[in-house]
Amino acid sequence: MTSRARVRAPELVGKGGWLNTGGKDLSLVDFRGKIVIADFWTFCCVNCLHVLDELRELEEKHRDTVVIVGVHSPKFVHEADHRAVVDAVARYEVHHPVLDDPELVTWKQYAVRAWPTLVVIDPEGYVVAQHAGEGHAHAIAKLVEELEAEHAAKGTLRRGDGPYVAPEPAAGDLRFPGKAVLLPDGHYLVADSGHHALVELDADGETVLRRIGDGVRGLVDGPEPRFSEPQGLALVPAGLAPELGYDVVVADTVNHALRGVRLADGSVTTLAGTGKQWWQGSPTAGPALGVDLSSPWDVAFFDGEVWIAMAGVHQLWAFDPVAGTVRVAAGTTNEGLVDGPPGEAWFAQPSGLAVSADGERLWVADSETSALRWVSRGTHEVRTAVGTGLFDFGHRDGAAGQALLQHPLGVTVLPDGSVAVSDTYNQALRRYDPAAGEVSTLATDLREPSGAVVVDGDIVVVESARHRLTRLRLPEEAVRVEAVAHRTRRAATEVAPGALRLDVVFSAPNGQKLDERYGPSTRLLVSSTPPELLVSGAGADSALSRELVLSGEVAEGVLHVSAMAASCDDDPAVEYPACHVHQQDWGVPVRLVPGGASRLPLVLAGME
Repeated sequence: MTSRARVRAPELVGKGGWLNTGGKDLSLVDFRGKIVIADFWTFCCVNCLHVLDELRELEEKHRDTVVIVGVHSPKFVHEADHRAVVDAVARYEVHHPVLDDPELVTWKQYAVRAWPTLVVIDPEGYVVAQHAGEGHAHAIAKLVEELEAEHAAKGTLRRGDGPYVAPEPAAGDLRFPGKAVLLPDGHYLVADSGHHALVELDADGETVLRRIGDGVRGLVDGPEPRFSEPQGLALVPAGLAPELGYDVVVADTVNHALRGVRLADGSVTTLAGTGKQWWQGSPTAGPALGVDLSSPWDVAFFDGEVWIAMAGVHQLWAFDPVAGTVRVAAGTTNEGLVDGPPGEAWFAQPSGLAVSADGERLWVADSETSALRWVSRGTHEVRTAVGTGLFDFGHRDGAAGQALLQHPLGVTVLPDGSVAVSDTYNQALRRYDPAAGEVSTLATDLREPSGAVVVDGDIVVVESARHRLTRLRLPEEAVRVEAVAHRTRRAATEVAPGALRLDVVFSAPNGQKLDERYGPSTRLLVSSTPPELLVSGAGADSALSRELVLSGEVAEGVLHVSAMAASCDDDPAVEYPACHVHQQDWGVPVRLVPGGASRLPLVLAGME
């Protein structure tokens, strides 16, 4: 195999301690003889959740030689709460040790710049590869096989069980429920995400009447269906349901699919998606069952179609239930907060949808920008009501222009036309009044609220981390909350004004090469917040290196970098080689100082 740089892996340190180890603290010496994959993740990040799923097969196949260690490195303040990390590890069925690093100590030691990042450490304790973003599972699997052979021959590979200790399972009718809808008969249908099922509850919001799905993760249609972490639900308009043959549309998030449920007998049909995750270059429109989706998180009937909060690609899509087609409706796949026409707007992990009573607006909880946004009927123009971008968040009421949310996942239209926001990481229910342009707080002390429905003038909140529905009176006056404001926890990179060399490092995995038979196989997109930070160098090109010029008039900002590379198996004997897409978005906070760095390397795959 090819020679690699010998870089000793820094120690794994985190103030929050270890999870999934039976209470034992671990260090790198405990992993000696094993291949370690350190997964730097944070539970708000949908790309991190994709990587958790990508690694499941590798984790199972190589469980006697490989130890995956999750290094939880928070973006939001709420994610530094140890209890929230414990919940997330259970919610996403993480079956390996997790280090809770709320102060980003290990993140800094490994010079990580993006969520997710995977670092491979060999059995002797040396870093041999680093990969940022998604799509690297195939490359890492090949590297693992090479390391197994190399270290078995050297006698430095230790086989046997790893240090993972499963926590005690928690009992309960619901497990991390996602969203709910009120059925015509007064019952609730709840996406029981942690049980991979739907649950129908009586009008009391507690009594289980039936389950749809057997609780096993899967993609199975018919009278005995299976789901995988379903989230959003939307009732089919009464006049359309008989024609379509189903009553509820479900965002089956980890199956990357939309499902239809017939309430009369609980039978389920797949409506859109192939079960595979969408990647750059895949079709973005066509027959719904032939187009890949990416982590659909919520659904709503709007302007004649089912609109989809496509969290995995930072877009809104639309499904035509009569024609059986899907298409991109708004967003570019670039992550950020940009308003405007649907083809130019940027979103960041949209996760909640609700339609105004008059049907003129589709409200959007844009979680990663901590924003409340809307789409206008007809023109589909995108506008922002609350929120400023990826790196500012908090709990601040008052005028919408200065109000702050923290990673909201749900929106609900209230009887007076205002909007209730499930302000998930603030553990609160907030209210936006479009007429007054004001934000207030309706309730606090909720645990990760992810959705809500209005019932007889009350509001029933899905408290995801309390595993229940909670009914609240809509208060006449707002709750008084002390204002707090936060910025991202990552330290800014000091760079010099003027010329800055941006290098995205990408090395094709062994046995693969960049495939340029049909044109460039790489793509680099650069922008900044504020836009004035970049004097030149913004825009898209195929080269993974670029000369930027930064303004000396801007003290600090964020460089937004999106990179993609496609590599294919390098075997001339194979007519149709397998190809793999590697992609990542970086938001790099920078501070401009004389004498700062003149080069910014970002590792997509390989070693710097």
